[in-house]
Amino acid sequence: MARYLKTGITEDAAAEADAQVRQIVEEIIADIKKRGDDAVRDWSQKFDNWAPADFKLSQADIDMAYAALEPQTIEDIRFAQAQVRGFAQIQRDALKDVEVETLPGVILGHKNLPVNSVGCYVPGGKYPLVASAHMSVVTAKVAGVQRIISVAPPFEGKPNPAIVVAMHMAGADEILCVGGVQAVAAMALGTQSIAAVDMIVGPGNAYVAEAKRQLFGRIGIDLLAGPTETLVIADETVDGELCAADLLGQAEHGPNSPAILLTNSEKLAHETMAEIERQLTILPTAPIASKAWADYGQVIVADSYEEMVQIADEIASEHVQVMTKDPDYFLHHMNNYGALFLGHRTNVSYGDKVIGTNHTLPTKKNARFTGGLWVGKFIKTCTYQRVLTDEASVMIGEYCSRLCKIEGFAGHKEQADIRVRRYGRKETT
Repeated sequence: MARYLKTGITEDAAAEADAQVRQIVEEIIADIKKRGDDAVRDWSQKFDNWAPADFKLSQADIDMAYAALEPQTIEDIRFAQAQVRGFAQIQRDALKDVEVETLPGVILGHKNLPVNSVGCYVPGGKYPLVASAHMSVVTAKVAGVQRIISVAPPFEGKPNPAIVVAMHMAGADEILCVGGVQAVAAMALGTQSIAAVDMIVGPGNAYVAEAKRQLFGRIGIDLLAGPTETLVIADETVDGELCAADLLGQAEHGPNSPAILLTNSEKLAHETMAEIERQLTILPTAPIASKAWADYGQVIVADSYEEMVQIADEIASEHVQVMTKDPDYFLHHMNNYGALFLGHRTNVSYGDKVIGTNHTLPTKKNARFTGGLWVGKFIKTCTYQRVLTDEASVMIGEYCSRLCKIEGFAGHKEQADIRVRRYGRKETT
């Protein structure tokens, strides 16, 4: 039986916070739908103290961003994007168009078609999340999306140069400095200056995720990527220092970011908790990480690998760091996770920034039914059919007619019957 040495806030408290977020997002979306650019500018001024004449960056703005960066920074961005692009291309190549003759004269197939236009949201208010530009824009580009808008909020009162450069290098067609719900709503609804897109992707805070949820249906979304989550699965083969670093490294994302240790070693559990308190005294982002750990951190001690898998699948965490003597056991037995990080040599930060897999991943147990952002999210797999012979049309038509009669669809039945009558006629001489 698992023992919980530390728990976070209650589900009721979390639900209350979610309700407050919903109300605020509804108000902002309704206002932008009604007033367009003026509403976007007002909300941007309120939340970010940012209301330029034009949110869209000019080529001169982009050139200034490049000039503000060290050459090594530009090279590091280029390297990271090369890794993301390379893996995305491998994934794209795995998506094949198909066409097959399933019955004599009956051809079925599908084509993989990219979405026409996408808005890529890059978080940047608290931290300039440069990597999110790689993950969304590069991946959309590899998928073949024709028009890509990329947006990010101002950072310290202006567009962040590294984010701007990353967006531009990734291939964004339009770059805007605007964030929050107002950015998501503007891209989804369209305004006087921003043409609406077909799909919005990218991570964000609870407000951004809720905006995507409310707008889903009008536009497509990748997934509801809310506050960052991490689960560290560990046994006695690692130490508390490493576990603490991996927990706090994700807890620093925000004060509501869950960080959970799941172990079969009570000794490691206590060591990790003590080490977290020590590291919080020296971590520059401790004000955020300590709040997240206090309110959302958990420490769970299980009796076996089997029980650890069961608990991990119930948690369905966005990130799962596995540091055990047999990491592949969890690879082969777990079903619910955004991404796995196997072994003590890798970690979530590698995946977040540079290794090549995508860091936009499902949160709030959504890993039970979806994976993360990948090139396939930008692809529509659309089917088609072709009937080549009279005989095939009559054969399928006879089955179809009888099945339509069962359902009472007279019009559907006639679509079949007219072809049975027409193509079932025998030639006479």
